[in-house]
Amino acid sequence: MSAPIRVLLVDDHAVMRAGFRMILDAEPDITIVGESTTGLEAVAEASTLRPDVICMDVQMPDLDGLEATRRIIADPSSRSAVVIVTTFDRDDYLFQALDAGASGFLLKNAGPEQLVEAVRVAAAGDALLAPAVTRRVIERFARTQPMDASPPRAFSAPGIRVDLTERESEVLRLLADARSNAEIAAALYIGEATVKTHVSNLLQKLGVRDRVAAVVYAHRHGLA
Repeated sequence: MSAPIRVLLVDDHAVMRAGFRMILDAEPDITIVGESTTGLEAVAEASTLRPDVICMDVQMPDLDGLEATRRIIADPSSRSAVVIVTTFDRDDYLFQALDAGASGFLLKNAGPEQLVEAVRVAAAGDALLAPAVTRRVIERFARTQPMDASPPRAFSAPGIRVDLTERESEVLRLLADARSNAEIAAALYIGEATVKTHVSNLLQKLGVRDRVAAVVYAHRHGLA
């Protein structure tokens, strides 16, 4: 059995941390290794505990979650992925988080299964956005950009079309509809392991880092 995903919870509200702990601790492949109440604590705990995934709030005392994320990701010794989990559905938070290197952006009203999925996806080195958020990312980055609106590094994509198999094209279209691996598997009547293989092949063929960038590529090039 593989080692469980080690998670650090960062939120200044004890009730929220307790809720996240209850949801994530119920999963056999996830374990909570620590909790932080400020951005500064999160940076220090990330360095000490070396979690696989950090669930990060935005508005906190001392240092906000966006700057904390930037510092954690900028640390060359860090291998932690950060998932922003916030109450505030704001574009400035969303794009600053992605530019800082966050691997996910969820709203706190998301279902428990979305939080679990985001942690697993981030731990696997991929990225996941809430469905409502994905559309805004697409709107900003899939169109021709103004001269002063360059996209974050995570969203750079090659300007050429690639040849995909019929199944890979189906998976890409479902990714572009903000479907999770489990939802794609159900829609195509295949296993989740097979979906992961198709997604991995897609990322390699498209020359992009993660599924978010693949979605942007799909819309930019008319593949979705």
